[in-house]
Order: sequence, then structure tokens, then C-alpha cells
Amino acid sequence: MPSVRTVLVTGGNRGIGFAIAEEFVRQGHRVAVTARSGSGPEGSLTVRADVTDAASIDAAFTEIEASLGPVEVVVANAGITKDTLLMRMTEDDFTSVIDTNLSGAFRVVKRASKGMLKARFGRIVLISSVVGLYGSAGQVNYSASKSGLVGLARSVTRELGARGITANVVAPGFIETEMTAELSEAVQAEYKKNIPAGRFASPAEVAKVVTWLAGDDAGYISGAVIPVDGGLGMGH
Repeated sequence: MPSVRTVLVTGGNRGIGFAIAEEFVRQGHRVAVTARSGSGPEGSLTVRADVTDAASIDAAFTEIEASLGPVEVVVANAGITKDTLLMRMTEDDFTSVIDTNLSGAFRVVKRASKGMLKARFGRIVLISSVVGLYGSAGQVNYSASKSGLVGLARSVTRELGARGITANVVAPGFIETEMTAELSEAVQAEYKKNIPAGRFASPAEVAKVVTWLAGDDAGYISGAVIPVDGGLGMGH
């Protein structure tokens, strides 16, 4: 029987994060999500937290530990975008995206590592993006934040790998979420032309890769970047 774990998904109130939390619940794990608003799927514990604030993260972990036990699996998914061309991008457009997407993941992983080191077990999954390594016009801030997660995961692997802790990156491509639904039919068709699979992914397709990486079968995989992009990035 697969082990039942205590799982935390940040930004688990919508989109990919919600689907990831939902899949962990479906598989019988104890699941908590952090959200600034809204709530996670049925069967999960929703905790208010802001990944840009270390004290808020610490309080969220303390609450989750009291209710569900020490966090064994952490999925750093919380993220924002502030897309605009480089020449128009303000200092705040850049630093606020880095602070949520990259520094936010650092804060969550740092707090999670305490319990993982004690247990000599942990699964860290960072949700990046195809644009982290592929690049995207108008997303200098977002792309930089998402590629930074690769260095984070690989350094954590070197530091904590001998303690039964893995750290991996999942890099989704275009996924059917509220964000892609807002694109016009013509724009969606244009994007799909560049994707060898010819379609967007469902959030569940990303979720199943994340739950597999967090499971017992992936214990010897660490520091990897797993693309879930229908071939768009082709190993970038």
C-alpha cells in the first residue's frame, strides 16, 4: 500500500494548485492548502497565508502541524504574473513577481525542511513553467522567477539529498485554466500550432505528475525538471 502523507499545496484555491490538492485528496492523503482568498477542494484544510511573509508561512505550518501532523510533502505552487514588455516593466513589476514566485518558494521550503530533516523524509515539488527555460516576450519577471526554481531545487537536492529528501521541478506548458480561457479562439489556435501535442493540458494531467513525484515510486528522482507541456519546450 502506498504511504499516506501530510501534504501542503500553496496557492491551492484555484487552477493547477486546486487540481493538485484535489488529486492528493483523491489518493487518500491528508491535504492542506494555503490561500490568500477562497478555499481548496473538498476534503482539504484551507489555511490563510501569504508566501511573501515568512511569519505568515510559519503560522500556517504551525496550524497544519497541529491539525494534520508534520508536513511531509510540500508543493510550492503559489504564483502571480505581471506581464509587460521589458521597456515598460517597473521595478515593482519585477520584484513583486520574484518575491511571490521565487522567494515565496524559498520561504515555504525553508520552513518545511525543519520537519523533513527530523523525519529524514521529504518531497519538495516546485511548480515552474515552460517559460522558465524557454523564455517568453513580456514575461522577463515571470520567466526569471520560474527558472530560479530550478537552481533552488538542485541546490536543495545537494544539501538535503542524503536525508531522504527530494526536490524536483514540474514545468507545465499551456493548461486549461481560467487564465487560458480568457484568450481568444484565434490566439489559442496560434499557441496550439506551436505545441506538438496540438492541445492544451488539463490541470489533472499536471496534478498526476506531481503526485507521482511525491510518491514512493519516485524516491530516487531529485533535482529533475519534468516538463508537462505537450512537447512545447523540448527539453529546454
